[in-house]
Amino acid sequence: MRFTKMQGIGNDYIFINCFEETVNNPESLAIEMSRPHFGVGADGIVLIEPCDSADFGMRIFNADGSEAEICGNATRCIGKFVYERKMTDRTTITLLTKSGIKLLHINPDENGMVKSVRVDMGSPELDPQKIPVNIGGDIVLGHRITAAGHQWPITCVSMGNPHAVTFVPDVDVLELSLIGPQFENNAIFPRRTNTEFVQIIDRKHIKMRVWERGSGETLACGSGACAALVASVLNGKADREVTMQLSGGTLKLEWSASDNHVYQEGPAEYVFEGEYLG
Repeated sequence: MRFTKMQGIGNDYIFINCFEETVNNPESLAIEMSRPHFGVGADGIVLIEPCDSADFGMRIFNADGSEAEICGNATRCIGKFVYERKMTDRTTITLLTKSGIKLLHINPDENGMVKSVRVDMGSPELDPQKIPVNIGGDIVLGHRITAAGHQWPITCVSMGNPHAVTFVPDVDVLELSLIGPQFENNAIFPRRTNTEFVQIIDRKHIKMRVWERGSGETLACGSGACAALVASVLNGKADREVTMQLSGGTLKLEWSASDNHVYQEGPAEYVFEGEYLG
């Protein structure tokens, strides 16, 4: 089975073109292929599929085999893949994800190579029951949970998948391998959660590390960056347009006041092509 390894600011996935390949058990395949040393090594696999309701469809399976609703970095990679492989000649395309249809704006250079992709991630969801979070009220803003012996104030947002955002003075000193699993598996999150640890540099610059549900710490998370921007605005810490610095690189983010949609723009890169024999 042919595959393409791609990464968006260090968030790396194994992409399988299901216009040409058939995947019968993506859950177990994600576990097998994502393993370092014994597999390809990645944060998960992404299936690029034919679709009746959009130009393309995508399904994402984390390294532990669980299916994710959306991934901003993987979405940008798909934009690059389908445009440069001549699967479309349009620079604006629709992509069906488990969290709905997303609009991708592809920015090619004069040679037809994709420089960046801007993704309309839609409106953030703040209703605890829809994120979901087992907390009453209309919004989770500053609620405290305990992890690794400390109290952490969290703001919860769904960008099609659940996120808990907490603000810290210095993200670099955190032992995420200890803290992250306790956030992810906290009882208030019935479907577990992604967790963003956010350091405010100034109102237009934010630094973030992320613990992804089902994958552990990753170098980047596009939907998590969007959730972190929303939480930063809600807490009065940032403007609606920021540069987000993640471990693997930077994203340009906007939470538009006119349509309430969150937009993220950044690069996508090929790593290598291969044939999986497992």
